[in-house]
Amino acid sequence: QVQLVESGGGLVQPGGSLRLSCAASGNIFSISMMGWYRQAPGKQRELVAGITSGGPANYADSVKGRFTISRGNAKDTVYLQMNSLKPEDTAVYYCKAIVYYVNYWGQGTQVTVSS
Repeated sequence: QVQLVESGGGLVQPGGSLRLSCAASGNIFSISMMGWYRQAPGKQRELVAGITSGGPANYADSVKGRFTISRGNAKDTVYLQMNSLKPEDTAVYYCKAIVYYVNYWGQGTQVTVSS
């Protein structure tokens, strides 16, 4: 099993930046993919960015060029650097890890972009 804890959310003005962190514990060496999803009120949860072990990152079209996903050297942390934030980026952001085809989720962190 894997436990995930997100941090770094908050309130930011349009055009600002935030960095989200997700710390994994447990069976971290069996994680094949980590990613960030988000869910806005009244909308379905959607993929924001994902990164596999040794593979390229992938991004939703809406965040390409603004968001960057990365993993820490110890492979137990994944980050989401969010720049040029827009009001439509407002959502609860969730960290996800896949271990042996099983999905694990964090509790979510709120990101609000508003002036």
